[in-house]
Amino acid sequence: MPSYMRLRQICLVAPHLEPLISDISAIMGLNVCYRDGNVAKYGLQNALLPVDTILLEVVAPFRADTAAGRFIEKTGGRGGYMAIFCCDDPDARAGHANAIGVRTANVITHAPYHGVQLHPRDCRAAFIEFNHTQGSDDILGPYPPAGPDWQKSIRKDVTQALVGVEMQSPEPKGLAEHWGRIIGVASGKGGNGEAELKLPNCSFRFVEGKSEIMSGLTFRVGNVDRVLDAAKARGHAVSEASFELGGVTFKLAA
Repeated sequence: MPSYMRLRQICLVAPHLEPLISDISAIMGLNVCYRDGNVAKYGLQNALLPVDTILLEVVAPFRADTAAGRFIEKTGGRGGYMAIFCCDDPDARAGHANAIGVRTANVITHAPYHGVQLHPRDCRAAFIEFNHTQGSDDILGPYPPAGPDWQKSIRKDVTQALVGVEMQSPEPKGLAEHWGRIIGVASGKGGNGEAELKLPNCSFRFVEGKSEIMSGLTFRVGNVDRVLDAAKARGHAVSEASFELGGVTFKLAA
């Protein structure tokens, strides 16, 4: 099997799913494709919305003493929770991460899906997960965490793609190099000179900030003003072509 690495999901965390899910759906023109009962064993409930072939997931704790709850307490609710990558061999990718000092935190197997989550303290800024669905290397193929018919929920009339993830750190170049070593992508420079990791379907941009967090998501949309108006209508303050939602900055590009 050829080696590959693509962004599969971005996971945000919130104290409650609502009204966040309703806001994301109404503002961004996205549909919920699935709510995965398997996350209940972690004290979580979730909802997933496809943004073209990348899934945007939101999780919320429903009991005390969960990893997601501790994340909210630690960060004050600021920052994305997890970056999830599909690849050819999650175990080999995790083994490489272990060899450079990044521990495995959790292994999930729900055949034909297999995923390995790395320890957030070692990853820095956010969880990293590698996963693979046996027999389907098609980006539009089966993906059990998103439900049996996730492809039918894809909409492109408002939001067309998730094209960028912004990572913040007091030492952005160092964080970019660290994440690059973990996921096996060489760190380079973007058009504005900031450190960047380029994947086939999305780019990770690393910017300077006070703390290490996943700070923003960039979406390509059909009409920026229309989306900003929808954000205002839901009570969110907008600044230039962006607004705050789910602990991160939603940035819009035409």
